[in-house]
Amino acid sequence: MRPAAQVRRLPAGLNLSRVNPEPDEETGELRRKQAARRSDEGERAETAEHEAERDQHSRRADKAAYLEEKLAERERAEREAD
Repeated sequence: MRPAAQVRRLPAGLNLSRVNPEPDEETGELRRKQAARRSDEGERAETAEHEAERDQHSRRADKAAYLEEKLAERERAEREAD
């Protein structure tokens, strides 16, 4: 544990009560964008000429699918909270 003298203080006026501020976009819109990205990257993976390029697009499609799934979970939680 650090001695009290070494603990960094937050700058004056910094408010950490809103660590996760309201997003500019609705969760549903973010999910739709990830679905589109998943589709686009999947198509690019299928048409890529080189294996490295194919792998890169495939990883991007996988990441977008994961984010889409997490956003769908968040959407359900938001509906249940209302």
